[in-house]
Amino acid sequence: MSRPHTVSLRPARSSIRSSVLTGLRNSTMLALALSAGLAFTAPAPVLAFGAPDTFADLAEKISPAVVNITTSSVVSRPSDGGPVVPEGSPLEDFFKDFGGRGNSGPQRSEALGSGFVVSEDGYIVTNDHVIKGADEITIEFFGGEKLPAKLIGTDPQTDIALLKVEADKPLAFVSFGNSDLARVGDWVVAMGNPLGQGFSVSAGIVSARNRELSGTYDDYLQTDAAINRGNSGGPLFNLDGQVIGVNTAILSPTGGSIGIGFSMASNVVTKVVDQLKQYGETRRGWLGVRIQDVTPDIAEAMGLASATGALVTDVPEGPAREAGMIAGDVIRLFNGQDVKNAGDLTRRVADAPVGEAVPVVVIRDGGSETLNVTLGRREEAEPKTYPASADPQEVPQGQLEILGMQLELVTDGLRDQLGLPGSAEGLVVAGIDQTSEAWTKGLREGDVITEVGQQKIARVQDMKDRIEEAKKAGRKSVLLRFSRGGDQRFVALLVK
Repeated sequence: MSRPHTVSLRPARSSIRSSVLTGLRNSTMLALALSAGLAFTAPAPVLAFGAPDTFADLAEKISPAVVNITTSSVVSRPSDGGPVVPEGSPLEDFFKDFGGRGNSGPQRSEALGSGFVVSEDGYIVTNDHVIKGADEITIEFFGGEKLPAKLIGTDPQTDIALLKVEADKPLAFVSFGNSDLARVGDWVVAMGNPLGQGFSVSAGIVSARNRELSGTYDDYLQTDAAINRGNSGGPLFNLDGQVIGVNTAILSPTGGSIGIGFSMASNVVTKVVDQLKQYGETRRGWLGVRIQDVTPDIAEAMGLASATGALVTDVPEGPAREAGMIAGDVIRLFNGQDVKNAGDLTRRVADAPVGEAVPVVVIRDGGSETLNVTLGRREEAEPKTYPASADPQEVPQGQLEILGMQLELVTDGLRDQLGLPGSAEGLVVAGIDQTSEAWTKGLREGDVITEVGQQKIARVQDMKDRIEEAKKAGRKSVLLRFSRGGDQRFVALLVK
């Protein structure tokens, strides 16, 4: 038996804080807390104004297209004569204490999940983590019929998988809706196979939009509709019976639903499904830049009117460099569409056609420029590294204490000590006050400051000059670019 899928948290625009974020994949047992006899009480749902009299008509309409998924795989078991019991089972401790014996060698394990039919010829959508590692996949339909399924393709980035069954008659199916039209507070209905109990319907509202958990292309709808392990891969419907999300994860300290569930937005899923159906894999556009959000302090330091767009921190070899993009550019428009932030740009680029030229509008030195970038394919792109200079130039030594940091000029000795390329120039953070703004905003010892005020620095005096220039220009902060382990980042620090 496999353990539930677990998703790690990462910083996001809409941050989500909790100790556990657990995927919904089920097994033949109940969740550990339930199997151990523990109980918890979830807060009673609050009904929004205008609640429908019943969801029965909607459930009756959409149920035939929702399926239960059983996966089977062979897992290795130790051949030392030890017990074979499900992970997390209360019997584990018993066997450990009393030395019970069980079967050894390879064992077949089963797990359960949910899915839904999206075409009458048998295409089925579910989560990648539901079928991952399975060598047999069985689909159970609402009427009880069972059919074997073939895996068409998966996309671990969005946790989506596409399956196919061969049926002797057209299958009932559901259509995708436009998740961008879903408003916070709208009613939604979830269907699936929670905790292996069979077909189940629950209702709630859209609690939030545009949630990010741990994936590059995340765009989740948050809902308080009850979803649990085993609901993974099941649909989230609007009241028109359209799928606006694929139930993927829950936030819970107990492993059971407490009213915080996440469904991958249908406008992400449809693009993935179309590519999996056509190619058996995804083909995402690739711009070839490293980016970060434009924060209000960075906008102020750069003299920007608003904190929108995606700030380019590094431009390795690739399409963007060939088109003339440079670090420090702020991407405001991509292919005619506004760019709100770094995540927004990432998704727009991924959706763009590979091999086609698209216009990209950047803010540079206070003005705007349009670059035509011929996109590559993300899946084929490999990280590039800059070659070290064969003959690095020596610069005078120097030290500086400023903005809560002790800075030291990069020398050959420091390059060797820190493992920097021979071409590395700038100021190394030799020490930092942990009460300073620089520490609070993420700078650490060993970071190398390479630019100040969007100009390269090669000596201590350059740092001082850029800060004085920012003050004379009436700016409250100065923009620093720094390198850590090959990654480039920008940060704005107050100078007044």
